[in-house]
Amino acid sequence: MKISHLVPIVVLLLASIARGAADRPNIVILYADDMGYGDLAIQNPESKIRTPHLDRLAREGLRFTDAHSSSGVCTPSRYALLTGRFHWRKFHGIVNSFGPPSFDAAELTLPELLKSAGYRTACIGKWHLGWNWDAIKRPGAMPHPKTGYAPGDFDWTRRLPGGPLEHGFDYYFGDDVPNFPPYAWFENDRVITTPTEPLTITPQTAEGNWEARPGPMTKGWDFHAVMPRLTERAVAWLREQRGSGRPFLLYFPFTSPHAPIVPSPEFAGKSRAGGYGDFMEQTDDTVGRVLAELAAGGFAENTIVIFSADNGPERYAYPRIENFGHRSAGPLRGLKRDLWEGGHRVPFIVRWPAVVPRGAVTPALCSQVDLMATIAAATGLNLPPDTAHDSHNLLPVWKSPDSPSPRRTIVHSTNASGYAVRHDRWLLVAAKTGAVSRVPEGYDAANGYTANDQPGELYDLAADLGQRQNLYGTKPGKVSELQALLAQVRAKGQVR
Repeated sequence: MKISHLVPIVVLLLASIARGAADRPNIVILYADDMGYGDLAIQNPESKIRTPHLDRLAREGLRFTDAHSSSGVCTPSRYALLTGRFHWRKFHGIVNSFGPPSFDAAELTLPELLKSAGYRTACIGKWHLGWNWDAIKRPGAMPHPKTGYAPGDFDWTRRLPGGPLEHGFDYYFGDDVPNFPPYAWFENDRVITTPTEPLTITPQTAEGNWEARPGPMTKGWDFHAVMPRLTERAVAWLREQRGSGRPFLLYFPFTSPHAPIVPSPEFAGKSRAGGYGDFMEQTDDTVGRVLAELAAGGFAENTIVIFSADNGPERYAYPRIENFGHRSAGPLRGLKRDLWEGGHRVPFIVRWPAVVPRGAVTPALCSQVDLMATIAAATGLNLPPDTAHDSHNLLPVWKSPDSPSPRRTIVHSTNASGYAVRHDRWLLVAAKTGAVSRVPEGYDAANGYTANDQPGELYDLAADLGQRQNLYGTKPGKVSELQALLAQVRAKGQVR
């Protein structure tokens, strides 16, 4: 056949692919940082924080009450969400300042999957999955033990590889990590505001500590302006998609309500839970602005909106109970980092008007690693072999919230020395304690937690969600069963 005869066929094939892509739903993932299960007002009747936009999102979609991040800390949960693979199969800790990429080139990510099907893809916000900093670091540059790297240790004019654009995103805008250097704006694969001075902090945070690591800073860097700028850019990017005819993925990982807790002036004093509460209400406002833009652009009906958080609330949640009567973890025990439920059971909402019932609530067990398989099913895509190793397709639960979850087991871990396994209603903490974050003196006694005299912890979460009754010593058979299951999953892969 002549090449001239092939041209119409190729044109028709490309048009068919374009039509197929156009029929697929848009996807928006809104990912809060250090937000507790009880910070979502609709699932905490005693909340001192108002979240009207998130509450409305829940009323318009499906709310999971037993959803989990992969880790009790940041980087691992993000890696797991974007790969469909539990983080502990590869690493445990966060990417530290100027740390290398978390992804291998061969690992399939969610944006890569969607991009291959014609999606436009953007990440706007907190990346925290590493870059190849050696590519722009000057020879011989070494960080000072107290002040970190100096601004002149890097050639800020050069391209910075290893980030979002090399793992499936067409566009990136953000500050990488809000409390890690460089304190600067990134766009795509470059730092676009040159850091010229070392970190300086003069104002007081609204709550807690700055948590800011030393290192290079853009002159005049304003921590309070970060979330407003990210919100503006996310809304603008959505507006740019109008009329494109192509579906899109927006992954919007917030820098809030993570420390430094720096609500904008217009939100100061708005909540009844101090500075953190104000920052949470600003977070909710960001959600509202994104939803409003989706509606204004005509995208709302055919967009899957997913809201969740990377782990439980930071340690400042303990004094927040005493100072304001607000429990960021709600009824759960533990906080960020912990193997207890408060470390990794997180808010999780899905809205997709054409498919997901309005105002539904499900107790189905769910992990963020399940988003890979579920979104693949929702968009009619096939996951290649040997990818998304731990991901379950929860689309049947999305469609019918009373359906049983295909997931029965989750293995939790925040560090290499502590694991927990959840199976059905049971949770085994395979460590002396589920605590990683320090529990204040007197807190356990004041809240009905008894001292643990066993080598591990076992809870029936259906009867004891607050994890007050350790059954480890009274149910040796269940302990042995779960210990064997934990070893099996760690060695061979997910139980299906």
